[in-house]
Amino acid sequence: MIEYIKGEIFRLTPTDATIETSSGVAYLLNISLNTYTPLNGQKQTTLWVHEVIREDAHILYGFLTEHERELFRLLIGVSGVGASIARMILSSVPPAELEQVITSGATARLKSVKGIGAKTAERIIVDLRDKIKPTGDTLILQTSAQSEVFEEALAAMVMLGFPKPQAQKVMKKLFETNPELKVEEAIKKGLSMM
Repeated sequence: MIEYIKGEIFRLTPTDATIETSSGVAYLLNISLNTYTPLNGQKQTTLWVHEVIREDAHILYGFLTEHERELFRLLIGVSGVGASIARMILSSVPPAELEQVITSGATARLKSVKGIGAKTAERIIVDLRDKIKPTGDTLILQTSAQSEVFEEALAAMVMLGFPKPQAQKVMKKLFETNPELKVEEAIKKGLSMM
């Protein structure tokens, strides 16, 4: 898996960037307008990468910050939101504003993005509201590693025979009080709370 690509900007358009690495290999990355704007006029860059590997294509998405990439990954995790729609959202709404929109439940702002209807806007807010935590004036995004630990612990509780809604409620409570929990620790504490 490619984590990031660093090199010279060979070609830049509002929708994609071609980055030539020091080894002479050039990569075409799909980008959002949010990434394009600060790159315009630059000669060198480092773009954080998200790979989509399909039977018929190998597609790279590039992001100026890890934070924007994490938001992209959260968006494509929502049912009905593909990579193209996620990129459209990030092109239309800056990351900090998107976090505010999701945590405040402002569906009207999401519906203003081309291709987003009322149901999709509501689904994005419902699915991601708990994954973006407000902390004072800033918002902290749960990392994908934390989400994986949560999901793994939840899956273990369900496999142990507990109803998913009940197990989800317990895990949510545990991770809200201690987001750094390890899987085993979360399962042990979860069992004692059931």
